Amino acid sequence: MQFLYETQAGKSEISIVGENYRYLFKVRRFAEGQILYVRNLQDEFLYRYKINSIGKKDAKMELIDFSKNKKESKFFHLIWCMIDTKIVEKTLPMLNQLGVSKISFVYCERSQKNFKLDMKRVEKILINSSQQCGRDNLMQLEIFKDLQQLLERYSDIYVLDFGGKKEWSDRSRVLVGCEGGFSENERKQLQKYNKIGLNNDLILKSETATVAIASKLLI
Repeated sequence: MQFLYETQAGKSEISIVGENYRYLFKVRRFAEGQILYVRNLQDEFLYRYKINSIGKKDAKMELIDFSKNKKESKFFHLIWCMIDTKIVEKTLPMLNQLGVSKISFVYCERSQKNFKLDMKRVEKILINSSQQCGRDNLMQLEIFKDLQQLLERYSDIYVLDFGGKKEWSDRSRVLVGCEGGFSENERKQLQKYNKIGLNNDLILKSETATVAIASKLLI
């Protein structure tokens, strides 16, 4: 754990309760007097706290100091046609570690409409991932009901598709399709947008493609 996520981070004294309390003092066995780094994932600061007291259900920590510890990262916006939410949840930590700035989920014609993201669960996954990898900001997330609504919002997208240019770099907003690819109707909608491809002639699963393209652009 690189730091603890706590919404109260920044206050002169904070109380640790609930899941954070159980993790720190029942699992990790932190003791009074130990120092802990804490972030709220809203500002650029890394806060250093001292554990002053540990009760049966909560603990008190005192702020010692803080530092501006913002890690510069390249902006990359992934637009991802919705797939099985269980697969999305398994892939999110990898995309978070790679530094994806934002994900827009869009229901394409071949997306199953019964796939619904539990946004509270997704946020928890991202927070846990950030605590482990040291990421200092929360990934932005949004959902669009269909491709048309997405294209009305963003006009500067690149589309990952077979036959697209394989020599490319510095693309900040890329659309990745779902299983089965884009429908004929969607291909017509995307005709005017630039197509890009990967140096791989194998058929990739949607989640593999997202990790591959994020890796290519960010590391």
